[in-house]
Amino acid sequence: MSGNHRESNRQIVPFKAKVIEPIRLIPLDERLAVIERAGLNMFNIRAEDVYIDLLTDSGTGSISNAQLAGMMMGDESYAGSRSFHRLAETFQNLTGLPYVLPSHQGRGAEKVLNSVLVKKNRVVPGNSHFDTTKAHIEFAGGRCVDCTIKEGKSSQTMHPFKGNVDLEKLRATIDEFGPKNIAYVLITVTCNSGGGQPVSLENIHAVSELAHGKGVRVYFDAARFAENAYFIKEREAGYEKKTIPQIVREMFDCVDGCTMSSKKDAIVPMGGLVATRDQGLYEALKVPTILFEGFFTYGGMSGLMMEALAQGLEEVVQEDYLVHRISQSRMLGKWLNEVGVPIVEPVGGHAVFIDGRRFFPHVPEDQFPAQLLCVEMYKEGAVRPVEVGSNLIGRDPDNGDNIRPALDLCRLALPRRVYGKEHLEYVVDVADTVRKTEGSRRSGLMFDKELPGIRHFVSTFKYV
Repeated sequence: MSGNHRESNRQIVPFKAKVIEPIRLIPLDERLAVIERAGLNMFNIRAEDVYIDLLTDSGTGSISNAQLAGMMMGDESYAGSRSFHRLAETFQNLTGLPYVLPSHQGRGAEKVLNSVLVKKNRVVPGNSHFDTTKAHIEFAGGRCVDCTIKEGKSSQTMHPFKGNVDLEKLRATIDEFGPKNIAYVLITVTCNSGGGQPVSLENIHAVSELAHGKGVRVYFDAARFAENAYFIKEREAGYEKKTIPQIVREMFDCVDGCTMSSKKDAIVPMGGLVATRDQGLYEALKVPTILFEGFFTYGGMSGLMMEALAQGLEEVVQEDYLVHRISQSRMLGKWLNEVGVPIVEPVGGHAVFIDGRRFFPHVPEDQFPAQLLCVEMYKEGAVRPVEVGSNLIGRDPDNGDNIRPALDLCRLALPRRVYGKEHLEYVVDVADTVRKTEGSRRSGLMFDKELPGIRHFVSTFKYV
């Protein structure tokens, strides 16, 4: 090896395997039977019938030995457990948010917050609200207004922060409905529905200044806050020498609070939280926490899981971990690009998103091309992605019409610290084979049974 070889050119993996889980590729005839029984819905497939599971990065990561050790110290006291106080203090030190309420997962946190802040006809502007977020806001009687910048609605436009909020649209929304009718402004970091795209600190500061100047709260959906901080360090001028914890603290200094699914960046199988600066709101949030989740010092979480969550919050802001995490997504995106699979660029943090409409250019938009791609990837190689597009976004709550989102995406979400290079090479081969054999299809899918609510979880499909 050359003596001047730069170490920075190597991909450094900051962990090694200690415990493994066997996985099996079932034969083609079994896969075809499985997907038919599932009604062409990825959520209806049994996990043991999946070879590479990229359905979600939520709760699917590998815990560390330090997390496992911490779990042995879990205090299961009903009220005021030691594990809760460790979790609360860890999150307070990281974000500066003083009041913390645990929940069983992110949607529990959303239920708690929105049951207090959202009233009938109140509006929540933000950057591409995700499925459960939108559903909880609408369930509470509110409405979501997407204020993502136009670059975030194109899979091919290159922009370093495609998750940014369009300030002019946000200002117009607040002026149209009036500040008293804005429940809060929501910034999702990173923006999942837009392709896992980050939000710049410049934009976070500007949104905060605009909203607070009109007396409106600002909250994060902070499920992937550390990945967002890494992109800021890498892409935003003036932050390249800042540490990840310093960037995280500056991000949170701009907002009034957050909801968080801890199953993502905190790398735990279960858990979430709500945090706020407002003591009065904190007291109000205790009531739905007790009603929906559990006592406000455990909120549906066991002591052992709160210990694992506290440790995960410390591990996720380690830069070597984040470098590997983002590099793995980029590597998968690069390989897919090289074989001609159309993806959202630049690649986000937690997943690679394939553009379903460009993958199946002849399939009509109303026939769910991204959902079709998910089905064909399972049939070809027992790879399980998920659709983030026309199926997921659902219907307009006012008129019942199907909403046509700007992007119809097949998401390949990477569990944290789980799959290696060989697994991702296999995924690329499966996607490439589907492109070569099925890319000229001219018909897609239609609902067999469309169920109300968050339909993509439970509805079934048939081929047109």
